[in-house]
Amino acid sequence: MTVQLHAPRPLWLGLAATVLLTLSSFGAGAVRNRGGILHDLGLSFLSFGHARGLASVIYWIALFLLVTAWALLGRQLVEKQKSDLSQTGSSVGKHIVVWAAPLLFAGPLASRDVYSYLMQGAMLRDGFDPYNDGAAVNPGPYLLEVSHDWRNTTTPYGPLHLWTGEIITGLVGDNVTAGIVVYKLLSVLGFAGIIYAVPRIAQYLGGNPELALWISVANPVLILHLIGGMHNESVMVGLVSLGLLLSLRKRFVSGIALIAVAVSLKATAGIALPFVVWMMLRHYTALHDPVWRRQVALLVLGISAVVETILVIAAVTLASGSSWGWLTEITGNSKVVNPLALPTLVTDVLVSGVLGLADIDLTYNQVLTLTRTVGSVLMLAGLAVTWLVFRKTQRAAVHGIAAAYSVAFVANSVTLPWYYASLISLVGVGRPPMWVWKLATGGSVFIALGFAAGGNHQFYNLVWVLATGAVAWALTILVFPLGTRVSYPGNTPGGASANENAPQKARAQC
Repeated sequence: MTVQLHAPRPLWLGLAATVLLTLSSFGAGAVRNRGGILHDLGLSFLSFGHARGLASVIYWIALFLLVTAWALLGRQLVEKQKSDLSQTGSSVGKHIVVWAAPLLFAGPLASRDVYSYLMQGAMLRDGFDPYNDGAAVNPGPYLLEVSHDWRNTTTPYGPLHLWTGEIITGLVGDNVTAGIVVYKLLSVLGFAGIIYAVPRIAQYLGGNPELALWISVANPVLILHLIGGMHNESVMVGLVSLGLLLSLRKRFVSGIALIAVAVSLKATAGIALPFVVWMMLRHYTALHDPVWRRQVALLVLGISAVVETILVIAAVTLASGSSWGWLTEITGNSKVVNPLALPTLVTDVLVSGVLGLADIDLTYNQVLTLTRTVGSVLMLAGLAVTWLVFRKTQRAAVHGIAAAYSVAFVANSVTLPWYYASLISLVGVGRPPMWVWKLATGGSVFIALGFAAGGNHQFYNLVWVLATGAVAWALTILVFPLGTRVSYPGNTPGGASANENAPQKARAQC
């Protein structure tokens, strides 16, 4: 008698995972230091001691189940892709909605940042300047929840971030729980924008809409950190995605405006703008136009994009009652140290290995300062090279945005998992080579498994790194076995088709 074992359906496996994540969030997550739902219910004991340890175990089990469900869904899509490339992501969209739904009721997961968001909004509400003062100047319920590392730190986020926090704290007062609920809803709104835009961008660029939605929005990194962690990347990436979709549809003024609004939330969004200029140049000029005409057009279009961006940010700054102080804080804070940032990884290797063997007497911070400086220079050079290389087609421009984000996050002084949401949202919308699909899959699994429910990372735990690296490799092979190819539809407006190489005389559509 032959016994056949069937893999669990990813829909239900993922649902079970997020239900468990939600349950674990109240015991092992970024729980309140004072008050909260557990306190009100007389169940505070669930957030410490053995109960917290049990919740942590549940969290890790749930996270492994989620990445497995995601990989199984990816495998299903790869197997069926040849039979139907006309889908716009409806099947994957159903999985995303079902998986994300339980997390609407979860407490903050894998980060305490949402408490800082509320604190910074309350500071603006109460007349303080978060660009000059740390949270400690404004004692109250919000300050009690802010991580001690950030209580004397200014914010690097833009005026829209502060304005949003001011509106929310003005609405809920000092009710921390209500503030978290509103931020959760805001995160879901941004997440919905990504769900809407990604398959449509992929469809326009001749990509595979369902696989694009799978590698991006169904990704456990985004589900955990954008919905569970409520990071402002959710709204930022949503705005950038919608702005790129409008730009691909030749509605450049509207597209740039949305991206500029995203910049006023977090400066990282600005990386996309220079590539939108390439899209504009491709629309307003033809390849056979004289070089001088294309250069003049590039100059004019670039200046117009910069002017519009400045005007939008200025309008947000004026409306928010904030200031331009965020420009001096844009590099963020150097307190965060983890090997997701290449300068930190290089420092770890040098200090623990090379310098020790060579008996060179340098402190960790001295080496880290040097590698971060070098990393910043390499990042600027890499961004410039990326912009020059990815310019010939609209698809190339979008690929260039993803490549630029890769350069920025790898070379940046500080990198955290949710930063990669900007890259992950675009990595599959065009026609990336197979190695990119595999790297994005394995990298996503590895990063998703890197942070504990309370926000502490595991990247200096060698056993954990090796184990999760093996899981990432195995799940990547499951999704993309040796010899697998991703299928795409025929020529489309955004690709290097014959139609795109023809002279373009279309007028602007704003």
